[in-house]
Amino acid sequence: MEPSTASMSSAVESSMYTSIRAILRQAASSCNKGMLRWTLHKKVETHPSNSVSLVRVLVKELEKVERIDDKMHVIPLLHTLIYVIIQSGHIPCNLYQRVYECLKRLLTLPEPYCTITLRYMRSIKMEQITPGALYQRRVIAEQSLRNKHFPKQEKVFVFADPAVFSGPLWQAVRADLELASPQSDTLARLVLLHTLQAGLVKACHGPILTQALEDLGEDVEQYFQEVVLAVEQSIENGEAGRDQYQTRLQHIYSDILTSANQDPKARGSLSNTPLPSPKIHFHLWTNEEELWNELMNFTLNVSPSERNSMYQEEEEEKDVSKRVSLLSVDSGIEKDRSPGFRGRMKPEDKMALVQENIKGPTSSTPLPKEEGNHTARIVVMGDDRVLGRLAKAYHSIRKREAKYLILTKRVNLQIYYIPVTNEPIVNSPGSTSQVGDRLSLASFLGRVDPWYESNINSLGAMIPKLAGTQSSHSRSSEPNLFLVDVLSYYLRCGLQPVHFTLYSVKISVSGQTGSPVEEVFVSHLEAEFPEFKTLRENLRQERSSRRRTRKPLGTCGAVVSVNYSKVSLSKQEVVKGMSVMTCGVVISAISPNETEGLDFLTVNFDSTNPRCCAEIRTQNIKIRILEDKTFTVCLDKDCRRKYTHVQSIEISPCLDPGYCPQTSSKSNFSVGEEWEAGLSKYLCKILPLPINTFTGINH
Repeated sequence: MEPSTASMSSAVESSMYTSIRAILRQAASSCNKGMLRWTLHKKVETHPSNSVSLVRVLVKELEKVERIDDKMHVIPLLHTLIYVIIQSGHIPCNLYQRVYECLKRLLTLPEPYCTITLRYMRSIKMEQITPGALYQRRVIAEQSLRNKHFPKQEKVFVFADPAVFSGPLWQAVRADLELASPQSDTLARLVLLHTLQAGLVKACHGPILTQALEDLGEDVEQYFQEVVLAVEQSIENGEAGRDQYQTRLQHIYSDILTSANQDPKARGSLSNTPLPSPKIHFHLWTNEEELWNELMNFTLNVSPSERNSMYQEEEEEKDVSKRVSLLSVDSGIEKDRSPGFRGRMKPEDKMALVQENIKGPTSSTPLPKEEGNHTARIVVMGDDRVLGRLAKAYHSIRKREAKYLILTKRVNLQIYYIPVTNEPIVNSPGSTSQVGDRLSLASFLGRVDPWYESNINSLGAMIPKLAGTQSSHSRSSEPNLFLVDVLSYYLRCGLQPVHFTLYSVKISVSGQTGSPVEEVFVSHLEAEFPEFKTLRENLRQERSSRRRTRKPLGTCGAVVSVNYSKVSLSKQEVVKGMSVMTCGVVISAISPNETEGLDFLTVNFDSTNPRCCAEIRTQNIKIRILEDKTFTVCLDKDCRRKYTHVQSIEISPCLDPGYCPQTSSKSNFSVGEEWEAGLSKYLCKILPLPINTFTGINH
């Protein structure tokens, strides 16, 4: 290396080191850390040659983490590393090998570090053998670029809660997210440019290739298909096909330049190929059915009439399968005697049924070997209320899937949460972030995942300012690149779920005949007695100010009967019963300072009797009023999900409809009993709501 080149590389590496240390430094505020990460990635995107220096710095930091056993920095470093490698034009083989050896040693770390490390090791190995593969696959999937060789498709749906997003705010956010999506005619050229540069490096002239691709116009499509084929075959062949891969890229490069009347032997500098943001579909979530409809349209692309036909065929197949199952109980085959885990139809029959009802160019081709070629990324924006609505919609989807099994085999559902509130932000004890009263779930995610706290929770205070910022600019101004970049980064790197337990609540309403109303909630249930509302407010003010006053004699609330199973360390159920005089009940699934658990409810009674103020920790509880009164119930702090004239509530963990036992009136035995006696007793039947973060929680 020339002395001048070496000094320049050293200066860049020193700058990168300073940026990385600033990001990792704990003294920096959450907002600054998110902005620093964005600035660092922009440096690499603008100057691709910086990627090698940044990878060197990241490897050194990971090696230091290994030596001093500092797990706190593993997650930020790993995610930053893979993001740089995806965008990079070229990483030397010796540096790749150093990265790989470092990650191999990190596999000894506990969950979730080893899981993330292993996933990224596989990706890095693939990129080392087939340069440009990660970028190409990501763009094709995110933009749903049609091709014959890589069938993966992804779609991003952003659902914003109208309770938080006013007219000007949702218009501003939608404009930023949708206007940032790239033009479709440039995507194929970007893929070609990046793949050829990554594979050929010095044997490629970036600026000349860029101009040649523009000159070719629609003829670019044939070269795009050739490059996709070359990448996929190289991945399939492994290390043995590396030389063949480079030869094929060289032929494609020469053909492009020749067709555009350029010198096919041109060599020179590399051009910038930024990773385009995913195509985003923004929705103001006014209709809860919209989530289901969008998923159906994406995965099946069928009309409502065809969809109804599919359901009818499903029912007919299910009836036939049920009769066969009941008639063959003496065969000794377990699958004949049990109702199955997800449905009775064979997977190949189910997929054939779905395939017959799919429109479009793929309808005449067989399904690819790998199932689940669609990934739906659902992003919800709002506070605890929007997660409550999501929980209800998710449970509804699981119920439909347990009956019809339409989406399960075809779509990989990934859920993300960006907290946004329209209420005043206050400092919360025990948390480094600024949170509002309706951001308890976001606060919890920030505690269990500091990288989520840095990059995602910081958006909660920024997004509400967008409407005011854009009102002073014309609509033709550039979209907010920071918001788009953070969302893209979250979608690509936030793949570790935190599972929130969903709770089922049966609500018995006064004067209502028939079965109780069945609902679900994820974070919060509040019961209030309207006639004691003033007393309750006084009690809360007293507690907040820590005043102690003599309680007046007389009626101090309504008398309720409480039956619950107590949560104990031994996991043995202890059933308790009592009567309580109270003016309100708060049941929460999220404790203010917890960083793990999520498998119990905390119940607090608003009472003037100190003996009734102790917390109850339970998973199952029934509360019934003993007087001629009723109360109101509000779910997940959402006034749109409020029930009045309630006489009793019964709460328990929500069962996954896909695991619920089924019974048949046509048989002499209970299918449910056989189900319980089979493999199902070893399975967790609780329905969790998985929210993706960067770290997740080890279960």
